[in-house]
Amino acid sequence: MKNDRFEAIYSQGKMNVTEIWVDKETGVNYLFRHSGYAGGLTPLLDREGKPVISPITSQ
Repeated sequence: MKNDRFEAIYSQGKMNVTEIWVDKETGVNYLFRHSGYAGGLTPLLDREGKPVISPITSQ
């Protein structure tokens, strides 16, 4: 089953990877970081501590 809910909009690094993913249903941006066998995902926050939300485009 293919799931197209999330889209990677930014990526940097090969061994130590930092990516930004967008939930296409809510527009919420997430920061994903992984290095070796460890990784983590968290909502990307603005200066006020609120989630960064991208405009949702119709498909």
